[in-house]
Order: sequence, then structure tokens, then C-alpha cells
Amino acid sequence: MEIIPGLPDEIGRECLIRTSYDQFSTVSSISRKWKQEIQSKEFHHQRKTQGFNQSLIVLIQSDPISTSTTKPPKTHTTPAHRLSLYEPGKNEWHKLPPIPGYEDGLPLFCKCTGVGRNLVVIGGLDTKTYQVLNSVFIYDLVTCTWRRGADFPGGERSFFACASDQNRMVFIAGGHDDGKNALRSALAYDVLDDMWIPLPDMAKQRDECKGLFHGGKFHVISGYQTDMQGKFDKSTETFDADTWKWDPVEEQKLETEMCPRTYAFDHQGKLYKCVSSHLERLDGSAWRRLTELPNDVCNGTFVAMRREKMLVIGSGVQNGPQSCYALEFGRSKNQDVWTKLEIPEECTGFVHYGCNLDI
Repeated sequence: MEIIPGLPDEIGRECLIRTSYDQFSTVSSISRKWKQEIQSKEFHHQRKTQGFNQSLIVLIQSDPISTSTTKPPKTHTTPAHRLSLYEPGKNEWHKLPPIPGYEDGLPLFCKCTGVGRNLVVIGGLDTKTYQVLNSVFIYDLVTCTWRRGADFPGGERSFFACASDQNRMVFIAGGHDDGKNALRSALAYDVLDDMWIPLPDMAKQRDECKGLFHGGKFHVISGYQTDMQGKFDKSTETFDADTWKWDPVEEQKLETEMCPRTYAFDHQGKLYKCVSSHLERLDGSAWRRLTELPNDVCNGTFVAMRREKMLVIGSGVQNGPQSCYALEFGRSKNQDVWTKLEIPEECTGFVHYGCNLDI
């Protein structure tokens, strides 16, 4: 059976790989042959090699604060956390369906990362009991369905670093256990085999550390040790996915003792961070101040990279509605250019975490 009747299969595939990711589920329902093609590894490999893959940014956001009433709530409630999907190329925002059984919101402080066509959501706290969870949930962007992955082993773990190689493996490291003791241990999750693999321990305990993946390595940034509660370390550690070993600790790399929330790599491996109201980049061994942040994103700032652009989301005041900008470096007469982007009201809640996903 031909992919498209009357056309050679290679032409049929050329048509299908141009399908937008948000139409995969609809297109798959048209015929069994199309479903087989779209769900095959070869389809996504060809789509990527020919440049038809789409770069997305996934955000874990709080429900936006309602402005429809001026009366304060009688009791304090934690806003529910939801998954938003942003496609920078089209400036389109979408809400993903909730995890079955978690219709009232995601686990608090969970992490997410993209692996191929899948979005992986890991850990967090139960929204009612605040029990630490070791759960793994996987959302398939082709079938638009959730499935349960293997729980991560080793006891309770919260506020850990998390990142993926975008292809198969998810890495987590650090965080703290049920006794608030900072951890050195690390794990890798093979999404295709649904299996967790222990990694060698890091050299240092790292609670509330940041995880990034670049250049074949899992970078664990900052964090603090048990006896240094809240005093963030200036060092980083890097796990080489090829040698399966940790590289030597890079001491004093970060220059300042600050929460690592805003650190991000660009596509060339340059490391960036937001400090107060401005953006800095690590050039060699020195941090260089680049540009001022717009006033309405200086609070609770979140940073994500997409190719040559940086996406910055934040607020002008604490707990205020979020604004979003795209930054292009050296676009006009070697000047950095900020462009404000529109956000639909349902996606204006605080960004707790986010990741990139290419499909």
C-alpha cells in the first residue's frame, strides 16, 4: 500500500515530513499507513536531517492570577501548575492536557525535559499531602497521550538537577533526601528501555542545582551542601556521557553565589546568566555584562535558548503577570535587539521550570 496513492513512497514521505507536530495525531488517524510512517524512527530522523523539525519550549507554569476581582481570597491556596507549549517560530502557545490522575495540577516542583518526540515529567511533591514523589510520566507528542514510566530509585529526592541528551537519556543529580541532606548521587533514565541506571557520585553535595546538557555532557551547576543551606556554590561538575565519568570540578566558574535558575547554554556552548537587571555571558574565564533586561522581566526571570535567540520570561513585580521577550544578539548595527512577544492570558502564570524539545 502506497503512502499516498498514485505517488512513489519517497514523494509521499517528503509530503508527510512537512506536517506540523500539532497535526500528527490528526494525520495518524487518517490511515494505518500514515500512522506507521509518523510513528517510525525513520520518519523523525528524515524530518530532522532535512530541517523540518520544530523547536519548542515547554514551560511548567502556575495558573495565572485572576484579575477579574479585587477581593482577596479568604484562604491561601497554591496555584496549580500546568504545562504550556510555546513554538517560537510561530509565536504560538498551547496548553498540554493534564496527566491522568493529576487534573488539579502537576506535582509541585517537578522537573521536565524533552527526549525525541517525548516530554518527560519527573518527581515533585503531591499537591495535597506534600509527599515526595519518585514518579515519571511521559507525554508522546505524536499520539498526544500520557504513559507512566519507571519510578526513579534510591529513596526520596527533591530539587535535583535534570537535563536530557534530547535523543534517549535523561540525567538527574543532586537535590536533597527526606532528611534535607544534600545529595551527591546521580542517575540516568533510558526512555526507550524504560530503565534507570546509577551513575558515579559527584564530587560535591549539590542541593537546588541546575542541570543543562551540551556538547555530549551533563552539566550540574552550583547548588549548596547540607551545612551551607542556601549559600550557593560557585563551582560546576560535568558528566561525560561518552566516558561515563565526571570531569574534574570547575571551582569559582560562576563568580557569584546565586541561585542557578537563569543559567543557559546557547547553540555554540556559550554560558549565560541573568544577574539582577542585566544579562551576562562567560567569555573564556571571565563573565562579561552584555545588556540590560527589560524592566518587566527582572523579577522571577526564566531563560531559554532557541538557536540564535534567547527567550526571557519574567515579571516587573513579585507574583505579577509574566511578560515575554525574544533577544537577538547583534541584529541591528551590532546592537542586541529585544522584541516583546504576546502571551495569551492563560499562559501568563509564573514559570517554575522549562525545557527545550525538538520534534
